Amino acid sequence: MDHSSKRTVSAIHGDETRSPATPASLSHPVSPPLKKRRLAEGEPAVGLVPPASNGKSIPPSTASTPPLVSTLRSPFQLTKIRDLPPEMNKDAISLKDILGDPLIAECWEFNYLHDIEFLMSAFDEDVRHLVKVHVVHGFWKKEDAHRLELEEVGSRFPNVKLCNAFMPEMFGTHHTKMMVLFRHDETAQIIIHTANMIVRDWTNMTQAVWVSPNLSLRETSNKDPEPAETTIGSGARFKVDFLNYLRAYDKRKPTCKPLIEQLMKYDFSSIRGSLIGSVPGRHKLNDPSPTRWGWAAMQQALKAVPVSKEKSDIAIQISSIATLGPTDTWLKDTLFRALRGERSTTGNTTTLPQSPNFKVVFPTPDEIRKSLEGYVSGGSIHTKIQSSQQVKQLAYLKPIFHHWANDSTHGVNINSNPTHANNSSHTGSDSTTIQEAGRKRAAPHIKTYIRFVEPSSESTEHRPIIDWALLTSANLSKQAWGEAATAAGEVRIASYELGVLVWPELYQKGAVMQGSFLTDWPGEREEKTVVALRMPYSLPLQKYGDGEVPWVATANHLEPDWRGQVWRHG
Repeated sequence: MDHSSKRTVSAIHGDETRSPATPASLSHPVSPPLKKRRLAEGEPAVGLVPPASNGKSIPPSTASTPPLVSTLRSPFQLTKIRDLPPEMNKDAISLKDILGDPLIAECWEFNYLHDIEFLMSAFDEDVRHLVKVHVVHGFWKKEDAHRLELEEVGSRFPNVKLCNAFMPEMFGTHHTKMMVLFRHDETAQIIIHTANMIVRDWTNMTQAVWVSPNLSLRETSNKDPEPAETTIGSGARFKVDFLNYLRAYDKRKPTCKPLIEQLMKYDFSSIRGSLIGSVPGRHKLNDPSPTRWGWAAMQQALKAVPVSKEKSDIAIQISSIATLGPTDTWLKDTLFRALRGERSTTGNTTTLPQSPNFKVVFPTPDEIRKSLEGYVSGGSIHTKIQSSQQVKQLAYLKPIFHHWANDSTHGVNINSNPTHANNSSHTGSDSTTIQEAGRKRAAPHIKTYIRFVEPSSESTEHRPIIDWALLTSANLSKQAWGEAATAAGEVRIASYELGVLVWPELYQKGAVMQGSFLTDWPGEREEKTVVALRMPYSLPLQKYGDGEVPWVATANHLEPDWRGQVWRHG
């Protein structure tokens, strides 16, 4: 192997429901450069405001001169899909892209499911035996089969240490998907994503990743601001919330204490985004800590986010829907209320924007049958509609259910001719302009919550304008987001979850965020800075037809998928 291109380390000091076993029946230069300014193609995955002369990012509010008009890369990246052509994987990222740097000295890996051999294979082969790897899991029962397997495989790697998360809630899961990397060049990096650490999730399932800039060591003369003085969306506030999240693991025994002590030394100022986390336990809404959890964290953050006065959609795109109750009380009065936000771009704080339309994006059995892995993909996607309570839940969700692939023959007549696969947009047979995301056959394990305004039929702009977007591990469940607040102002959360919320004003005042398709870069606008938001699904969204229902992994599906397989549960 040719190692000439590698950086040497010698000179540097150094919620989801558990997937059932596979049923026995399954035997068989990006955009052209902007005239005024374009970020270099090799810059980090996250878009940042222009750097100052000292290399540090200038927060929009403190820039001394008007920032240049620019286009900024999407802060979220899709993962590479093995069985799709290169044009569908443009700007996508793989696990080896993240972990293959030979300068990585230490990795903290948090997840629900772990394949340690797969994780270790992603590190550079010359240093993987030297990287200190901490695997944080939630299997608290000593006899748990997942825990026993982890311990057996982990024992083969002397540099791997297993860490058991504090799990106070019986029905909670350690569902966070996150990595923290430390490099020999004294930089650190945080990666928040949606994939379990298993082969299937990183090959033919749609996933996404948020990658922080490389964080440098803080100068000893600089002190972090007091938590109460930090601004939502700033790197300083992100650091406060992130360290508070890690402290939740240490309530019974030190688990993340070494990680916290290391990260305290780093400068987070280059980060743009708000951390939206959940930790198990009972949490007071009037807690003196600035950090909130679950839906309360989202509600708090969105108070700082301006939204359009135009009619907008909030698309809740998830891979699991838990039992929410026989009525829509929790959904509408707790989660939807938190997602609405309160601030408007009109400048008049007494005028609130129009109430958004809520849409839930979830695949049907037909979409699972047509997916790259066929029914196998369905083992990672969960909801139930069998019990009387679940039937009632389906009744109030059905009017807002929308397709993942958006090519059902039972809904809007969309032209899904594969000859359009290389185009970011094409026209359906009903003259609808379709923005093709290139992931309709890669079944979704990604979780996104996006507020956007779709272009009108009269508009020359075909891309959606994004008010805000959340990439998270949190599915549609009370366990993930928290129960409704009690009369005493207490919220109960069962699971660990983690996500990142972004919006255009973080990058530059007056910037717009534009949905992008088949690329991480936006279209050009002469008068504004444009931030891309890589869309995982095609638009417009297509509503379920009268006879359509969501995919249910605990039901039998005897119609063969495209590979000739059937699905029998149990």
